[in-house]
Formats: sequence, C-alpha cells, structure tokens
Amino acid sequence: MTAHLEVRSPDGSRMVALEGERLTVGRDDDNEVPLPADRRVSRVHAAFEQYSTGWCVHDLGSRNGTFVNNERVWRERVLHDGDEVRVGETALTYRADRTKGAHPVTEGGTGMVRLTPREYEVLVSLCVPLLSGDLFTEPASTREVAETLVITEAAVKQHLLHLYDKLGIHDGERRRARLANESFRRGVISLGDLRSWVDKRQAEEERRARKTLKA
Repeated sequence: MTAHLEVRSPDGSRMVALEGERLTVGRDDDNEVPLPADRRVSRVHAAFEQYSTGWCVHDLGSRNGTFVNNERVWRERVLHDGDEVRVGETALTYRADRTKGAHPVTEGGTGMVRLTPREYEVLVSLCVPLLSGDLFTEPASTREVAETLVITEAAVKQHLLHLYDKLGIHDGERRRARLANESFRRGVISLGDLRSWVDKRQAEEERRARKTLKA
C-alpha cells in the first residue's frame, strides 16, 4: 500500500490511502475522511496535502485544533512515518511508503520553514494589516506587533532576526515587507491563517471581557 492513514475514531478503525494531492478531514460527509461520529471535530477540520517528497498536515481554522504527536500545529507540518495526528477524539497515524527508497521528508526538503509558536505569532501579527487588501499597505511596525502580543519591542526585534534568517531575508531596505512577501510566497502563512488568527484573538478578548463583567 502507498502512504496511508490508520484512523481510530469513535465510530471504529479503518485505513485510508493517501491519494491525489489533497484530502480533508472533518465531520461533514463531503470530506475525503469523514468523521461524523466525532462531535469535537469541526465540519472541515484539517487537510493533508502532498508535496514532491511526502505529506503535510495543516489545520483549517478548527475550533478544537489539530495536534501532531500531542503538539498543536498552527501551520503546515511535515509528516514522518509513525506520526500521530489528532483531531477531536480521533487519532490518524501516518504511515509512509518505504518501498521506493525515498529519502526521509524534512522541512528543508519541502521548502517548509519550522517556526516556534512565538515566531509564528510575530509573523502573523506583522502581516495582519495586509488583510485590508490595499495595494500599498505596509506590514505592522515593531511597536504595533509588541502591543498586539503584549511583549517588549526588544523581544519582537529578536524574533524578527530569527525570521529573517530562516526565510533568507538578508540586509537591505524594507525587510519587514520582504519578510511578509516571502512568507506568503513560500506558503509559510496564508490569508486564511491571518483571518483565523484574528478571529481567535477576538473570541479570546470577548471571553475575557465577559469574565471581567461577571467579576
């Protein structure tokens, strides 16, 4: 069998072959991997996508998140043989086809960039102004990112240095704009990621406001 998923869900266990370029997982029957019995899974929860050297998984703005080996993922995650992807109460173990002598999948091999959770937050905060769609919109300033994440400007600058290095943005003008452009070009983030992140932050702020009113 080619690469496949060993699916263990509330309605039983089965194997699903990873075919084509993209498969979605969710509660709706329209998904390639439907999970109607798992009430903690969103209607369209996550997607598995094929690259030239293997498969990746990414969350589609689900309510309860997508986890790989018990670590929540906020962007694409390269999968290795034996990795366990968890959505709701369902576990999907990735099994790679080793019969063709393929090299192990790495982030570098797929053009992926591994970011820490804080680096991801800094990058998304930097790019959120681009949601406006205006032609000459600039990314957020260091101060704006710091205020959004409630951290110091020095911390933001340090994370930006790491991001410049990881995405190959060397010395020159408009480094923040070049970083944003390169992040979108390489698929590190997408407009959907920005919208999802903004929606989650707004929901968190609303919850905190309600708690404050009740106190």
